[in-house]
Amino acid sequence: QVQLVESGGGLVQAGGSLRLSCAPSGRTETTFAMGWFRQAPGKEREFVAAIGRGSGTTYYADSVKGRFTISRDIAKNMVALQMNSLKPEDTAVYYCAAKSGAYINDARSYPYWGQGTQVTVSS
Repeated sequence: QVQLVESGGGLVQAGGSLRLSCAPSGRTETTFAMGWFRQAPGKEREFVAAIGRGSGTTYYADSVKGRFTISRDIAKNMVALQMNSLKPEDTAVYYCAAKSGAYINDARSYPYWGQGTQVTVSS
């Protein structure tokens, strides 16, 4: 069982930056892929970014590529999502998720989820 705790959401103006953090309850870097998903009101949960187990290959949705960066701090046992050049359409609840094995961008494949953190981008 893996428990995930997110932090770092908030309100920011368009063009600004936020950094989200996700702290898993155990060591995950060698066996778990970690992902960030988001869900806006009235919309389905969508993939944002992920980092694979082991070598830590990163993956991004086209909508955030070049603006968001996912990283893993092994020493702190934490996964971060640096979000730059934020747009109003990035407004959503952001969730950290974990799954054993290889990365996949399908939320249904992730059994472990954090509680979510709200990100609001004003225009």
